[in-house]
Amino acid sequence: MLLVAACGGVFERSSQPNGPSDGATVTVDPTDITAEPATAEPATPEPATAEPSPPGPASAAPSDAPSVPPSVDPLASPATGSAAACAGNDDNRKFFAKIAATVEWPVYCPVLPAGWFVDSGRFRLAGGGWLEIAYRGPSGARLELREGAFCDDPDGCVPGGTEAGDAAFGGLTGTFIVADDGRLVVVVDRAAKPSWVVIGSGLDRAAFLTFVGAFALVEG
Repeated sequence: MLLVAACGGVFERSSQPNGPSDGATVTVDPTDITAEPATAEPATPEPATAEPSPPGPASAAPSDAPSVPPSVDPLASPATGSAAACAGNDDNRKFFAKIAATVEWPVYCPVLPAGWFVDSGRFRLAGGGWLEIAYRGPSGARLELREGAFCDDPDGCVPGGTEAGDAAFGGLTGTFIVADDGRLVVVVDRAAKPSWVVIGSGLDRAAFLTFVGAFALVEG
């Protein structure tokens, strides 16, 4: 996603490519997501039981873009073809495309129906690179994705819980976990660098596994 000078960035409301180049990881929480409900999401949302519509790119998302110096602008290329299936807007897809073009591990992105929005995101290229991004959906549903060399914990940086068999994670095979706190998790190569983890809340098991299985590989 970035040239060698950049090590970190975020989704921000500003589209101006200005930001740190010293390796620091910066996080900005978007506050004006297009079409986001005005009311606060429930602290403990009820699971969504309706059958999800066929996965597809979300129709709206924040126009946030990673912020870095102009010389290493991650949005310098207008091409988003390698990330065309990714949920969100064009800036979000460019973010995934540029990360995939820079790191050495496979980058996957969510493919979600309308009603899902990017809530927050950040990345870092130092130490092998990693990215984190969260999506908010209907009825308080939420997906959190982490991938790359993000975990230094021997437990794999996943919530404690009960393993419930294998599950598809895009083109990969992971382990499905029902966390002790009720969240749903799929982890691939736990505690390895790279590894992939997605955590869902406010979703029933079928909907969660459908979304995770439909994750798309972003060609670098």
